[in-house]
Amino acid sequence: MSSPNVTPWYKQFWPWFLLGLLFTSIVLSTTFAVVSIKTADGMVVQEDYYEHGKAINMVFAKQERANELNLSAELRIDPLTSDIVLDLAGDDRPDKLHLMLIFPTQDDRDQEFVLEHVRDGRYITQGPDNLRYRWYIQLQPEQTNADWRLIGEARFPDENSIALLPGGRPASE
Repeated sequence: MSSPNVTPWYKQFWPWFLLGLLFTSIVLSTTFAVVSIKTADGMVVQEDYYEHGKAINMVFAKQERANELNLSAELRIDPLTSDIVLDLAGDDRPDKLHLMLIFPTQDDRDQEFVLEHVRDGRYITQGPDNLRYRWYIQLQPEQTNADWRLIGEARFPDENSIALLPGGRPASE
């Protein structure tokens, strides 16, 4: 009787396929672990949680104050000239406004601009070139210790105007 021709395990497909899956998962998980350890998460506040919690209440107070003053604004950024034009409506019109463009996931991309009052609630400044993606927008009369704040959200480039409103008021008002 002849014995069946059995090939050694290392010449067969399935052991190498299974070992390949195992080694691929080890390499990928090690790569992801190294990347997650070496890159910092900019959104996580690592010190003094209590102070940041108190700051949230101050933000709500600023937005409520903007609501009391009947403040709202329309923001436009010209895609060709990068001019920022803002029309402020309401009971308070300071000489300068501070506009902050906040990138949702990377705090090193945040930008701040000072807008100068030109006439009848219109403010102008030069903006950034090639603004892209989604941004949170904050507008207030001073850089620190501001009395009120308007907020909004936009996806650039956008030729339409962007409404900036107090946080407690719905956009339909």
